[in-house]
Amino acid sequence: MSEQGVCAVIPAAGSGTRLGLGIPKIMLEIADGVTVWHLLHRRLSPWVEHVHVVVSPAGEIPFRRLAAAEIERGAVSVSVQARPTGMGDAIFGAVASWEAYERILVVWGDQVNLSSATVRQVVLAGHDGVTLPLVPMPDPYVEYELDGPRLVRVRMSREGDECRPGGLSDVGVFCLGTDGLTRAWAGYLADAAPGAATGEINFLPFLPYLSQVHGRTVTVVPVADPDEARGVNTADDLDFARRAFQRCPD
Repeated sequence: MSEQGVCAVIPAAGSGTRLGLGIPKIMLEIADGVTVWHLLHRRLSPWVEHVHVVVSPAGEIPFRRLAAAEIERGAVSVSVQARPTGMGDAIFGAVASWEAYERILVVWGDQVNLSSATVRQVVLAGHDGVTLPLVPMPDPYVEYELDGPRLVRVRMSREGDECRPGGLSDVGVFCLGTDGLTRAWAGYLADAAPGAATGEINFLPFLPYLSQVHGRTVTVVPVADPDEARGVNTADDLDFARRAFQRCPD
């Protein structure tokens, strides 16, 4: 039986190779003494009961130092993904840290432009199905195709899919009810096809699987600002995040 409450789960085991900075993206500095982690925690903590962060072996000690105060208070916990085998593996490898909660709020570890208003709306709208904040994008990198409360498909450019101009994209946030979720993931893995381009078992197709196979209702929370979808993958993305923080250091 799950407790009432929400646990934020942040997969942050990537090394930020494209940025060439040699540190996990969640530890990137946005301003003096302010990192991606600080901004994510600031926006998440009013709306969740706990935050769990999944890091790489090399990132564990540096991240524990960075988040030492929150870890000591028991508000934040940390686990390690031994090998970079995908977001789903990171999330479900940490199941012991979130299975007691009613819902998990999965947040990518580089979503520095995510607003606290979006987090609030998703948590308040959340239920035991799937809640997705989505935003129309002129040229989406990922696109969600819906039919009412049913998620039909997720198109992913990284796997060679063609996303449609003006399609709905995510902002790196996904709210899922935990009841039966681990069993559903095991069922998904049994038949999941590796991505056509990467050869990886991707997490995002798990969402239409939950909708179609397990009958989970999908609730969309509209997001107006496409900047919230912008993570930190390139030097331009990092510069953008730093300028945005200078304009509005929330």
